Parts: sequence; C-alpha cells; structure tokens
Amino acid sequence: MLAKRRSPRLRSSKRSAQDSSLLWFCQGVGVLLLCWELGSRIIGSDLLFPGPLRVLQGFIRLVPQGNFLQSLGHSFVRVILGIVISVPLGVGVGMVAGMDKRGGAFFRPWFSIISATPVMSVILIVFLILGAERTPVFTAFLMVFPVMAATTIEGLRSVDPGLQELFRIYPVSRGEEIRYLYIPTLVPFILGGLRSSLSLCWKVVVAAEILVQPFRALGTRMQMAKAQLETPELFAWTLATVIAAALSQCLLTLILSKVPYFSLYPPYSKKRP
Repeated sequence: MLAKRRSPRLRSSKRSAQDSSLLWFCQGVGVLLLCWELGSRIIGSDLLFPGPLRVLQGFIRLVPQGNFLQSLGHSFVRVILGIVISVPLGVGVGMVAGMDKRGGAFFRPWFSIISATPVMSVILIVFLILGAERTPVFTAFLMVFPVMAATTIEGLRSVDPGLQELFRIYPVSRGEEIRYLYIPTLVPFILGGLRSSLSLCWKVVVAAEILVQPFRALGTRMQMAKAQLETPELFAWTLATVIAAALSQCLLTLILSKVPYFSLYPPYSKKRP
C-alpha cells in the first residue's frame, strides 16, 4: 500500500528531473550558439569563421543535392563496417588477454604499438597498402579495436573474486562460467565501450576520408570545400557529420534499450540488473 502511494510521487520526481535536464541542455546549446555568433562577429569574415545562420543556410542547400545523401550513406557504411569488425574482435581478444596472463602478455605489445602510433601515420601507411576506399574502414578498426579490448579487460578485472571462487568450487563447465559469471559483468563495460567507440569511429573515418579522399565521402566533400575556400560549405559538411554521429548515437541507445540480457543470468542468480 505504501509503495502504491509513493509511486506517483516517484514518477513525478523522475519527470521533473528529466525536464530539468532538458532545460539545461537547451541552455547549453543556446550559450554555444551565442558564443559561435559572437566569435563570428568579432572575426568579421565568413571566409574565416562563418556564423551559425550562414552555416545553417549552407546546410539547407546541401541536403537536396544528390551527392549529399551519397556521401553521407557511404561514410555511414564505413563507420558501421569499422564497428562490426572491431567490436567483436576487440571483445574476443580482450577476454583472452584478461582471463589468461599468457594471452595478456602476448597481446600487450600489439596494444602498445597500435595505441602509440599517430592516427595520421596509420592512415598514410594503410593508404599505401589498401587504397582510398578501404583505408577509412581499416583505420577505424585499428583505432577502435584496442579501446574495446581494454574495456573488456577492465570489465574482467571487476569480476567479484568471491563469485569466481564459488564457480571454481562447484562443478560447472567453462562455458557456463563465461556465460553466467563473466558476460553479465562485462555487459555494462562493453555497452559503454561501444558508445565511445561509435563516436571515435566517426572521427577516425572522416579524418581518413579527408586525407585519402575516396570517391563518395563526407571527408572528401570537406576537403573540396576547403580547397575552393567555401568555408560556410565546409562548416555545413561538418554540421552534417555532427548530426549524423549524434543520430547514430541515439539510434544505438534506442537499440540497446530494447535488447534484454536477463537471459544471461541463471534462474537462481540474485545479481540481476
């Protein structure tokens, strides 16, 4: 009875907290646009730093053009391919490195070299080997792969030692131990790493496209606008990239919210999310 009385109040409190967050978000956007406009007025040249209204006009002109959707679609496919390749491999290698000290020692030099190599050097080297069309995808893989592996290793280190000892005492198979002990612990880490990797993947793919200029790509259009001194168009393509990355993040969040993983837990487990 008490729970029923409290539930409307809790819902109201949650709704007010969401409204407050939305209000602060809108205020942050407003201040950002205001700073942008002030910076544009101080510089006083659209060639160097166009204002938000001029960029918005350029963006509206870009949308109906056929090359806009083609460039956006090809860049989006490259981002998805980079994620699809790097996330499973990163998680798999991370589990091997995190569950076995020999595996960790074996892959440590790989992680160190990939993490320490500058992104631009990776893009140039891969471009010489694979060409312009494949370079953005492979570069994204090289940048996202160690992030997912490190996230997985960190998740394995957070497993409760008491539960590990319990699973060693009872006669369970290695597969059941991975499914009921390690995977439920890893899921929040993997999901967090996936969100971070998606943002990183967009940045790396577009950076590679700017440098190697594949046929249809957002980065190629940015480079062309820069070469023609069309600064408002350059900002408009950048705005398109930011919007695409934000929408893909929202789509990923929506998909993950619809995917249940309660089945990963055994029926007797009390440690359910």
